[in-house]
Amino acid sequence: MTTYGELATRTAVVTGAASGMGAATARLLAGSGARVALLARRRAVLDDLVAELGATTLAVPADLTDTGSVEAAVDTVHERFGPVDLVVNAAGVMLPNPMTEGREDEWQRMIDTNLAGPLRVIHGFGDDLRAAAAEGRPADLVNISSVAAHLAMPEYAVYNATKAAVTHLSASLRQEFGAVRVTNLEPGLTRTELGAHIDNAAHASQLAQTFDAFPSLEPEDVADLIAYLVTRPAHVNLRQGILVPTRQPS
Repeated sequence: MTTYGELATRTAVVTGAASGMGAATARLLAGSGARVALLARRRAVLDDLVAELGATTLAVPADLTDTGSVEAAVDTVHERFGPVDLVVNAAGVMLPNPMTEGREDEWQRMIDTNLAGPLRVIHGFGDDLRAAAAEGRPADLVNISSVAAHLAMPEYAVYNATKAAVTHLSASLRQEFGAVRVTNLEPGLTRTELGAHIDNAAHASQLAQTFDAFPSLEPEDVADLIAYLVTRPAHVNLRQGILVPTRQPS
Protein backbone atom coordinates (compact mmCIF):
# COMPACT_ATOMS: atom_id res chain seq x y z
CA MET A 1 0.00 0.00 0.00
CA THR A 2 1.32 3.41 -0.98
CA THR A 3 1.49 5.83 1.94
CA TYR A 4 1.48 9.61 1.91
CA GLY A 5 3.79 11.10 4.52
CA GLU A 6 2.27 14.57 4.13
CA LEU A 7 -0.80 13.25 5.93
CA ALA A 8 1.07 12.85 9.22
CA THR A 9 0.03 16.34 10.30
CA ARG A 10 -3.65 15.95 9.39
CA THR A 11 -6.73 15.20 11.49
CA ALA A 12 -9.49 13.49 9.54
CA VAL A 13 -13.09 12.38 9.86
CA VAL A 14 -14.29 9.52 7.65
CA THR A 15 -17.94 8.52 7.51
CA GLY A 16 -19.04 5.07 6.42
CA ALA A 17 -15.81 3.88 7.99
CA ALA A 18 -17.06 0.40 8.89
CA SER A 19 -16.71 -0.96 5.36
CA GLY A 20 -15.96 -0.31 1.72
CA MET A 21 -14.47 2.98 0.60
CA GLY A 22 -14.74 4.48 4.08
CA ALA A 23 -12.78 1.68 5.74
CA ALA A 24 -10.17 1.65 2.98
CA THR A 25 -9.74 5.41 3.25
CA ALA A 26 -9.43 5.24 7.03
CA ARG A 27 -6.75 2.56 6.71
CA LEU A 28 -4.73 4.56 4.21
CA LEU A 29 -4.98 7.85 6.10
CA ALA A 30 -4.07 6.22 9.42
CA GLY A 31 -1.29 4.21 7.78
CA SER A 32 0.12 7.49 6.49
CA GLY A 33 0.21 8.97 10.01
CA ALA A 34 -3.03 10.96 10.16
CA ARG A 35 -5.31 10.98 13.17
CA VAL A 36 -8.59 9.54 11.99
CA ALA A 37 -12.06 9.58 13.57
CA LEU A 38 -14.11 6.68 12.24
CA LEU A 39 -17.85 7.36 11.98
CA ALA A 40 -20.35 4.57 11.33
CA ARG A 41 -23.25 2.84 13.02
CA ARG A 42 -21.58 -0.50 13.82
CA ARG A 43 -19.61 -0.02 17.02
CA ALA A 44 -18.11 -3.52 17.08
CA VAL A 45 -16.71 -3.15 13.57
CA LEU A 46 -15.25 0.26 14.40
CA ASP A 47 -13.64 -1.13 17.55
CA ASP A 48 -12.00 -3.88 15.50
CA LEU A 49 -10.70 -1.31 13.03
CA VAL A 50 -9.25 0.82 15.84
CA ALA A 51 -7.57 -2.28 17.27
CA GLU A 52 -6.05 -2.86 13.83
CA LEU A 53 -4.97 0.71 13.15
CA GLY A 54 -3.85 1.89 16.57
CA ALA A 55 -4.10 4.81 18.96
CA THR A 56 -4.25 7.51 16.32
CA THR A 57 -7.75 6.34 15.38
CA LEU A 58 -11.01 6.87 17.22
CA ALA A 59 -14.24 4.86 16.95
CA VAL A 60 -17.24 7.18 16.93
CA PRO A 61 -20.55 5.32 16.55
CA ALA A 62 -22.97 7.63 14.74
CA ASP A 63 -26.20 7.42 12.79
CA LEU A 64 -25.93 10.02 10.03
CA THR A 65 -29.70 10.03 9.59
CA ASP A 66 -30.10 11.48 13.10
CA THR A 67 -29.06 15.07 13.80
CA GLY A 68 -28.54 14.47 17.52
CA SER A 69 -26.29 11.48 16.84
CA VAL A 70 -24.14 13.51 14.45
CA GLU A 71 -23.90 16.41 16.89
CA ALA A 72 -22.77 14.01 19.63
CA ALA A 73 -20.18 12.56 17.25
CA VAL A 74 -18.84 16.03 16.48
CA ASP A 75 -18.47 16.71 20.21
CA THR A 76 -16.66 13.39 20.72
CA VAL A 77 -14.19 14.10 17.91
CA HIS A 78 -13.48 17.59 19.21
CA GLU A 79 -12.96 16.35 22.77
CA ARG A 80 -10.42 13.74 21.67
CA PHE A 81 -8.76 15.24 18.61
CA GLY A 82 -9.68 18.93 18.58
CA PRO A 83 -10.50 20.57 15.24
CA VAL A 84 -10.20 18.56 12.04
CA ASP A 85 -8.88 19.61 8.64
CA LEU A 86 -10.03 16.73 6.44
CA VAL A 87 -13.56 15.34 6.07
CA VAL A 88 -14.44 12.41 3.82
CA ASN A 89 -18.15 11.70 3.33
CA ALA A 90 -18.09 8.05 2.26
CA ALA A 91 -21.33 6.70 3.78
CA GLY A 92 -24.06 5.73 1.34
CA VAL A 93 -26.87 3.33 0.58
CA MET A 94 -28.40 2.13 -2.71
CA LEU A 95 -31.93 0.70 -2.73
CA PRO A 96 -33.35 0.28 -6.25
CA ASN A 97 -37.04 -0.46 -6.74
CA PRO A 98 -39.76 0.63 -9.18
CA MET A 99 -41.28 4.01 -8.40
CA THR A 100 -44.69 2.37 -8.67
CA GLU A 101 -43.99 0.43 -5.47
CA GLY A 102 -43.99 3.66 -3.49
CA ARG A 103 -41.19 2.56 -1.15
CA GLU A 104 -41.12 5.71 0.96
CA ASP A 105 -39.07 3.87 3.58
CA GLU A 106 -36.28 3.40 1.03
CA TRP A 107 -36.63 6.90 -0.40
CA GLN A 108 -36.25 8.44 3.03
CA ARG A 109 -33.33 6.20 3.97
CA MET A 110 -31.41 7.14 0.81
CA ILE A 111 -32.17 10.84 1.16
CA ASP A 112 -31.19 10.85 4.83
CA THR A 113 -28.02 8.79 4.35
CA ASN A 114 -26.75 9.98 0.98
CA LEU A 115 -27.67 13.66 1.14
CA ALA A 116 -28.85 14.85 4.56
CA GLY A 117 -26.12 12.79 6.25
CA PRO A 118 -23.26 14.61 4.51
CA LEU A 119 -25.04 17.91 5.15
CA ARG A 120 -25.10 17.19 8.89
CA VAL A 121 -21.42 16.22 8.88
CA ILE A 122 -20.40 19.26 6.82
CA HIS A 123 -22.33 21.54 9.16
CA GLY A 124 -20.69 19.92 12.19
CA PHE A 125 -17.12 20.24 10.94
CA GLY A 126 -17.39 23.14 8.49
CA ASP A 127 -16.07 25.72 10.95
CA ASP A 128 -12.98 23.55 11.52
CA LEU A 129 -12.26 23.39 7.80
CA ARG A 130 -12.74 27.12 7.26
CA ALA A 131 -10.51 27.92 10.24
CA ALA A 132 -7.72 25.66 8.98
CA ALA A 133 -7.90 27.25 5.54
CA ALA A 134 -7.89 30.74 7.04
CA GLU A 135 -4.66 29.86 8.83
CA GLY A 136 -3.08 28.79 5.55
CA ARG A 137 -3.19 25.10 6.37
CA PRO A 138 -4.57 22.38 4.09
CA ALA A 139 -8.32 21.93 4.52
CA ASP A 140 -10.23 19.34 2.50
CA LEU A 141 -13.82 18.25 2.11
CA VAL A 142 -14.22 15.13 -0.03
CA ASN A 143 -17.72 14.01 -0.96
CA ILE A 144 -18.15 10.60 -2.57
CA SER A 145 -20.93 10.77 -5.12
CA SER A 146 -21.26 8.28 -7.99
CA VAL A 147 -21.30 8.05 -11.77
CA ALA A 148 -25.01 7.41 -11.14
CA ALA A 149 -25.30 11.19 -10.73
CA HIS A 150 -25.16 11.41 -14.54
CA LEU A 151 -26.92 8.18 -15.55
CA ALA A 152 -30.59 7.44 -16.06
CA MET A 153 -31.08 3.93 -14.74
CA PRO A 154 -34.57 2.42 -14.54
CA GLU A 155 -35.73 1.85 -10.96
CA TYR A 156 -32.69 3.65 -9.50
CA ALA A 157 -34.33 7.07 -9.73
CA VAL A 158 -34.08 8.10 -6.08
CA TYR A 159 -30.51 6.81 -5.67
CA ASN A 160 -29.47 8.66 -8.83
CA ALA A 161 -31.19 11.81 -7.60
CA THR A 162 -29.39 11.76 -4.25
CA LYS A 163 -26.02 11.35 -5.95
CA ALA A 164 -26.77 14.13 -8.43
CA ALA A 165 -27.61 16.31 -5.43
CA VAL A 166 -24.26 15.50 -3.79
CA THR A 167 -22.43 16.42 -6.99
CA HIS A 168 -24.20 19.76 -7.20
CA LEU A 169 -23.77 20.34 -3.46
CA SER A 170 -20.03 19.93 -3.83
CA ALA A 171 -19.87 22.44 -6.68
CA SER A 172 -21.86 24.98 -4.68
CA LEU A 173 -19.83 24.52 -1.49
CA ARG A 174 -16.60 24.99 -3.40
CA GLN A 175 -17.73 28.56 -4.07
CA GLU A 176 -19.08 29.08 -0.57
CA PHE A 177 -16.12 27.64 1.37
CA GLY A 178 -13.43 29.78 -0.28
CA ALA A 179 -9.97 28.42 0.53
CA VAL A 180 -11.29 25.01 1.63
CA ARG A 181 -10.64 22.48 -1.12
CA VAL A 182 -13.92 20.76 -1.99
CA THR A 183 -13.70 17.62 -4.10
CA ASN A 184 -16.51 15.57 -5.57
CA LEU A 185 -15.60 11.99 -6.48
CA GLU A 186 -17.80 9.83 -8.67
CA PRO A 187 -16.71 6.19 -8.64
CA GLY A 188 -18.11 3.65 -11.04
CA LEU A 189 -18.58 -0.04 -10.23
CA THR A 190 -16.77 -0.65 -6.95
CA ARG A 191 -16.73 -3.82 -4.86
CA THR A 192 -18.36 -2.74 -1.58
CA GLU A 193 -21.29 -3.73 0.64
CA LEU A 194 -23.60 -1.39 -1.28
CA GLY A 195 -25.42 -4.23 -3.02
CA ALA A 196 -25.99 -6.17 0.19
CA HIS A 197 -28.90 -3.91 1.19
CA ILE A 198 -30.90 -4.45 -2.01
CA ASP A 199 -34.13 -6.37 -1.40
CA ASN A 200 -35.10 -6.50 -5.08
CA ALA A 201 -33.97 -9.93 -6.29
CA ALA A 202 -33.79 -8.94 -9.95
CA HIS A 203 -31.55 -5.94 -9.25
CA ALA A 204 -29.38 -7.91 -6.83
CA SER A 205 -28.84 -10.56 -9.51
CA GLN A 206 -28.16 -7.95 -12.17
CA LEU A 207 -25.54 -6.27 -9.99
CA ALA A 208 -23.84 -9.60 -9.30
CA GLN A 209 -23.72 -10.33 -13.02
CA THR A 210 -22.17 -6.93 -13.66
CA PHE A 211 -19.40 -7.68 -11.18
CA ASP A 212 -18.78 -10.94 -13.05
CA ALA A 213 -18.63 -9.18 -16.43
CA PHE A 214 -15.42 -7.20 -15.89
CA PRO A 215 -12.94 -6.30 -13.12
CA SER A 216 -14.41 -3.65 -10.83
CA LEU A 217 -12.71 -0.98 -8.80
CA GLU A 218 -11.66 -1.93 -5.29
CA PRO A 219 -12.27 0.38 -2.31
CA GLU A 220 -8.51 0.82 -2.05
CA ASP A 221 -8.45 2.38 -5.53
CA VAL A 222 -10.79 5.11 -4.36
CA ALA A 223 -8.88 5.56 -1.09
CA ASP A 224 -5.61 5.98 -2.97
CA LEU A 225 -7.08 8.74 -5.12
CA ILE A 226 -8.44 10.51 -2.03
CA ALA A 227 -5.04 10.40 -0.33
CA TYR A 228 -3.36 11.66 -3.49
CA LEU A 229 -5.66 14.61 -4.03
CA VAL A 230 -5.58 15.84 -0.41
CA THR A 231 -1.77 15.88 -0.45
CA ARG A 232 -1.42 18.17 -3.47
CA PRO A 233 -0.03 21.69 -2.93
CA ALA A 234 -2.53 23.98 -1.21
CA HIS A 235 -3.25 25.94 -4.39
CA VAL A 236 -4.30 22.77 -6.28
CA ASN A 237 -7.88 21.51 -5.97
CA LEU A 238 -9.02 18.48 -7.93
CA ARG A 239 -12.64 19.58 -7.69
CA GLN A 240 -14.22 16.77 -9.70
CA GLY A 241 -13.07 13.21 -10.26
CA ILE A 242 -14.73 10.38 -12.18
CA LEU A 243 -13.06 7.01 -11.78
CA VAL A 244 -14.38 3.88 -13.39
CA PRO A 245 -13.08 0.40 -14.15
CA THR A 246 -11.26 0.45 -17.45
CA ARG A 247 -13.81 -1.87 -19.03
CA GLN A 248 -16.93 -0.21 -17.65
CA PRO A 249 -18.80 1.01 -20.73
CA SER A 250 -20.50 4.02 -19.12
